[in-house]
Amino acid sequence: MKVVIIEDEAFAAIRLKKMILDFNSEIKILAELESVAESVKWFKSNPEPDLIFLDIHLEDDLSFAIFEQVNISSPVIFTTAFDEYAIKAFKLKSIDYLLKPIVHEELASALKKYQQFTGLNTNSVDLHSLYNLITNKDITYRERFSFSIGTKIKMVEVAEIAYFFVFDKGVYLRTFQGNSYNIDFTLDKLEKMLNPVAFFRINRKYLINITSIVNMVAYSRSRVKLEIKPKPDDEFETIVSIDRASDFKKWLNN
Repeated sequence: MKVVIIEDEAFAAIRLKKMILDFNSEIKILAELESVAESVKWFKSNPEPDLIFLDIHLEDDLSFAIFEQVNISSPVIFTTAFDEYAIKAFKLKSIDYLLKPIVHEELASALKKYQQFTGLNTNSVDLHSLYNLITNKDITYRERFSFSIGTKIKMVEVAEIAYFFVFDKGVYLRTFQGNSYNIDFTLDKLEKMLNPVAFFRINRKYLINITSIVNMVAYSRSRVKLEIKPKPDDEFETIVSIDRASDFKKWLNN
């Protein structure tokens, strides 16, 4: 089996590749692509793979844009962070999916399903309808996050999260109870997944829940210094950056 992985999160791509090869070491990974532009270029100059693992949000666009620029008939397994509503649509369209963070059992099940259905008419997949679904104005936002802690899976409701922050090249969420957990998403992706009424990216390191704000103080050069709960390890990291200050004030007044 020849496989292409389209995923812009380096850690997620490495993890997915390892799990695929753990399932079957004879599977050949033809390419690991990170963007729509890179994917289009690759598919225009290479034979189609047997199977594509496809993330929805890539660094430059929704991955559906790939199919608007090049004809691809390979079957697709989505690796997605979307909510249950979108996942139900994937099922109805006979496309399998893996909800991040991906676990070995679900990956194995998806690959076995692919093996069972090899030879079916993959052109019946209605990617255009799925694209319309994802970009529909009736947007739904992430309600919870699940992640692995050793052999266990932890689930946290979005309402329990005070803020997300970057630390030592990783991204973490912190709950109002003060617990911190490493997650597989960048702050850029989290901004797209969360309700903008409740969450705002104040700088390159912090994405905060409005209910985490305890106090605000005017700072130099029109910036705003925030006191949030639970208290971060470095309180000076919670200063709203100059380029976000205007939007931050608009967000407060929503």
